Amino acid sequence: MPQHARRTRVCRDCDGHATAQITTGARHRGGTRVTLRVTCPGCKGTGHTAPAGALIRARG
Repeated sequence: MPQHARRTRVCRDCDGHATAQITTGARHRGGTRVTLRVTCPGCKGTGHTAPAGALIRARG
């Protein structure tokens, strides 16, 4: 019997590309490039969002 994969919603802020490496142009003493690792704040680096049923609603 075929297995069905769960459909996960892709984060709308990063389109599923949750982590990026950015080169600053500077170099370390050993000659390697200085890079910054940046993660998406919307999905916290997972690339997916929670289904609408899993969201918790706060009343104010």
